[in-house]
Amino acid sequence: MSAAGNQELIAIYLDTLLTQRKLSAHTVENYGRDLAELLQMAEATNKGGTVAAIGHFHIRKFAAQMHARGLNARSIARKLSCWRGFYDWLAQQDKDLVSNPVDGVKAPKRAKPLPKALSADDAVHLVANGTPGRSEEATLQRCNRAMFELLYSSGLRVSELAGLDVRYIKEGEYVSQGWIDATEHDVTVTGKGGKMRTVPIGGAAMEALKDWLAVRDTLLKTDTYPLFLSERGTRMSVRVVQLRLKAHAQALAIPTDVHPHVLRHSFASHVLQSSGDLRAVQEMLGHSAITATQVYTSLDFQRLSQVYDAAHPRAQKKK
Repeated sequence: MSAAGNQELIAIYLDTLLTQRKLSAHTVENYGRDLAELLQMAEATNKGGTVAAIGHFHIRKFAAQMHARGLNARSIARKLSCWRGFYDWLAQQDKDLVSNPVDGVKAPKRAKPLPKALSADDAVHLVANGTPGRSEEATLQRCNRAMFELLYSSGLRVSELAGLDVRYIKEGEYVSQGWIDATEHDVTVTGKGGKMRTVPIGGAAMEALKDWLAVRDTLLKTDTYPLFLSERGTRMSVRVVQLRLKAHAQALAIPTDVHPHVLRHSFASHVLQSSGDLRAVQEMLGHSAITATQVYTSLDFQRLSQVYDAAHPRAQKKK
């Protein structure tokens, strides 16, 4: 099999992921990069550059090389998972492939750091600060505050936030993937795997949204669907949300590298601390498995441990 043949196989596989398994374009793009790296290693290993000729030993060697380059365990595990899926598919196309060379190859063990979350005071200070006046700069501030309040209020992913429409819209081929319902005080989003969920919007976030909607029309141009708009009147991008939130946190001197997922972690941690309802938090976060949500129980226990160590007279470590 030639290098061109390898490329053709990978292209067919990626198209299968996109059209049959309905993976997102972003996920398929990442798989494409991982498979391109496999192809590069295959070409350096054997003269023909045949992915079908790669054996278990080669995969183990590739994993060791990636680890030696300093690639983190999570990334190595993702690549191995991608390659394993590709070879499973390839075995169905090529009966001469008797075994999957990735089977049995494990990524290095990785530490499981707890998600970073703000304290309740810092989170409220971050999202509530900066009520604007009536200027062009104030319009952007109203947009920022509404975005930040909604991230913390409902635990949205930043991509879900950026994809929100001002209401549910179905016009021609366009159908909203996310929208707010001001009457019901909730937000509906499409999360990972195309899974839709509806999450309540808190009172403070609703007030911030009303303030933003009162001036939103001043930025409207051709696209009237998006809830959040940039200075140019286009849909707010994920990157701009990240940059605005980071700059806002720095201006308030919050001693944490704040990004949108920190507000999602803070939402989950604070709701769990107050309610103890893990299943409810799972539903609101859109986690398909409860194990993904259970990390917040560890976060909560860590906070309780810190309080205990600071307050209990017999908890103090001897110096």
